[in-house]
Amino acid sequence: MKRARLPLLAVLPVTVISFVVAVPFVAGDHPLRWESGSVLPEVVLNGEDTGKPKSSNGTAAGASAPATTEVAKVDKEWKEGMPQWGVQLYWEDNPDHSLDYVEKQARLHSDYLVGLHANSVSVSFPFFTGDRDSTEISGGGKTPTPERLARVLRIFHEAGLRTTVRPLMDETSLDVDNGDWRGNIDPTDRDAWFASYEKFLTPYLKAADGEQAATFVIGTELNSMEGDTRWDDLVASAEQTFSGEVAYDANWDNYVSGRINMPVSHLGIDAYFPVEVADTAPVETLVDGWNDWLDKKATGPLPNITIAEAGIGAMNGAYQAPGDFYTKRAVNPQVQANWYEAVCQVVQERQMSGVYWWSIYFDDDPNSKPDDKVASRLDFAGRPLTEKAIKSCFTSDYAGPGIDTAS
Repeated sequence: MKRARLPLLAVLPVTVISFVVAVPFVAGDHPLRWESGSVLPEVVLNGEDTGKPKSSNGTAAGASAPATTEVAKVDKEWKEGMPQWGVQLYWEDNPDHSLDYVEKQARLHSDYLVGLHANSVSVSFPFFTGDRDSTEISGGGKTPTPERLARVLRIFHEAGLRTTVRPLMDETSLDVDNGDWRGNIDPTDRDAWFASYEKFLTPYLKAADGEQAATFVIGTELNSMEGDTRWDDLVASAEQTFSGEVAYDANWDNYVSGRINMPVSHLGIDAYFPVEVADTAPVETLVDGWNDWLDKKATGPLPNITIAEAGIGAMNGAYQAPGDFYTKRAVNPQVQANWYEAVCQVVQERQMSGVYWWSIYFDDDPNSKPDDKVASRLDFAGRPLTEKAIKSCFTSDYAGPGIDTAS
């Protein structure tokens, strides 16, 4: 059911703060610094924060999935008002993989998610552009076709999982060494960019609608494009094609430091802000860190906010840079598990609409232990302490924000 659009000038309460940052942060893939003494502006939402080359867990892309056509079913199917307990599944498709392989992998992941007691899954996949000034948007060799996406969504739907479709701009063609990333693209002709983007998105919106996906994320971490009035027409067109919820996922830096004015019905946050604590910090201290950060935007319940990406490396020093996708320091599973436990507690205390853990690669076997010689420290599948924290979260008695989004 379509989520009602909120008024264009719905204003959330904010707190004015000053804060000092001593270390570089990561927005998307890239270090940023917040300015000392920054004053947070008013936030405007209508609806209320990858190409990241996230590393796989080292499992061979061609590894075979169990030869079964049956899928396990969720404990309780998601209904409006319930929390979204989910995982981001990142899919860089290989057109040489048969449809049979794709379906087997989807069943493998579906069974794993059901085993975690998840009720939701978000399928993220890459699309491509040129350089920072480019007006062209397109699929590439790693972009699944709408038809293959539909088959995967169908398998997840059969398992009772709530599904989200989430195209994500790949950064391969951007000059990342000099600070370019999806959040600072600057198309020379924005009319052409939006026209190209709509042409790319429309077949995926149709596929998502045909398979009864609950949410379509119209954009992710596109900081420099937020607030452009051309989104109005693009979102309106999307809502004519897709009967579910149209959302936008903001990057964590823009969420607290700028105006996010997007004509969508729901906002997600890709949350990789630092918490300056020791590796031995207890969960309660991490919860305080999360609440301090969220309070920079608004205090109290946040029922219209979803943590669209949450994750952290299972390694020493990760609390200072949760979004460090590349560093491989000494493995410390407890750091990751404590962070997951803290995030879950915050989602419940702040009455948020849910959380999606980043991430699992589509070609990986989530039941295998990560090979820490090659795997990203952010990988959580196969780490027993983190999986235990996830299961505890997903089986909690939190009933959800309980919003009537049908009105």
